[in-house]
Amino acid sequence: MGNTFVRELAKGLVEAGMLTEHWTAFDFPENENWLRWLPNEVLRQMRRRRLPAEVRPFARLRPWHEMGRLFGPQIGFSKWASHEHGRCSVDRVLHDLDRRIARRMKERPGIRGVYLYEDGAAESFAVARDLGIHTFYDLPIGYWRVARRLLVEEAQLSPEWAKTLEGNSDSGPKLARKDRELDLSDTVLVASSFTQQTLSEFPGVLPEVVVVPYGAPTPVPNISPSVRLPDESLKILFVGSLGQRKGLRYLLEAVESLKGQGGYDLTLIGTMPGAKCEPLRKAVQRHRYIPSLPHAEILAEMRRHHVLVLPSLFEGFGLVLTEAMANGLPIIATAHTAAPDLIENGKEGYLVPIRSADQIAARLTDLRGDETRRQAMAEAAISRSMKQTWGHYRRTISQVMGRQLSNENHG
Repeated sequence: MGNTFVRELAKGLVEAGMLTEHWTAFDFPENENWLRWLPNEVLRQMRRRRLPAEVRPFARLRPWHEMGRLFGPQIGFSKWASHEHGRCSVDRVLHDLDRRIARRMKERPGIRGVYLYEDGAAESFAVARDLGIHTFYDLPIGYWRVARRLLVEEAQLSPEWAKTLEGNSDSGPKLARKDRELDLSDTVLVASSFTQQTLSEFPGVLPEVVVVPYGAPTPVPNISPSVRLPDESLKILFVGSLGQRKGLRYLLEAVESLKGQGGYDLTLIGTMPGAKCEPLRKAVQRHRYIPSLPHAEILAEMRRHHVLVLPSLFEGFGLVLTEAMANGLPIIATAHTAAPDLIENGKEGYLVPIRSADQIAARLTDLRGDETRRQAMAEAAISRSMKQTWGHYRRTISQVMGRQLSNENHG
């Protein structure tokens, strides 16, 4: 679907000589001249979907459902992208790819493995099982039963935010499909130990689960963390979808509790949920709010801030964590992200409990009160990110897949 980790996986398989075909929705062309008539926001969204040059020769595209999902709402057809049942919903996009890949495996002999993602694998995996093809399943977020329990509870605790918890409305057939995909998997790959832990509640027999953390962008050469001047506010950054699964309410409450002290400025970068949420509407008016930015500009924003906060209730990884660290930001995040895999508490950032505005506020106060320590944490974050590169991710995941296929052949 164009996510960073999908593109990096495909590059890794090309580098390892393992990729046969890469199926995705669309690839934005290098020559944009014939698309200049499109609105800037549309062009910005599409540029994010440009495939790496190494992957492009292997690409097979299914663009139309995804184009409808992304741009239907912008031309007055918001129902096209409505959750699960819209004619161009993300589920329809994934199911279309799944059906086509299932058919393709029957057409092309010699395929040894297929690597697919949650909600888009059931039909392909069933065909692969019949053909003796190894099934690699990528679960980019924690297991749904744990999410449902946690987020239903959150809807009761935060009723004014409940409509932003979109996953709570997943239908029974969709949830059953998720379990079917796990049942048909030979190898499950996850990006964090938290996601791995949630799979303990899967009622069936799990295959091998392998943790391969995502990478961080290569730090800017000779990067130095931003310096906060003595009379300057602590610049706090949040990047992600603006919903309560990200724990946004608790960050807003933490910043609000510090308002009387002064010296704290919050920037929110991310798309608004489709459902109306009055506390969120007020928050984007009160704080600096940016709906969307190209990836390079988000990284530049990180270099202008002093700390990134990701108070997620339920996260598969949180790519903004590694991106922030590579750009000289200490992080404050919950253990329901990849943060426990990425940092030592108090060294590159802080771990806080979920649903704890008080703890977030306390850690922000610590950082504002000791710039020397904040600088040391920022330097440690940069150093740690250098060991967690996308190149390392590509090599590791292709090696894991190669071993699985080799072991299967020897068996």
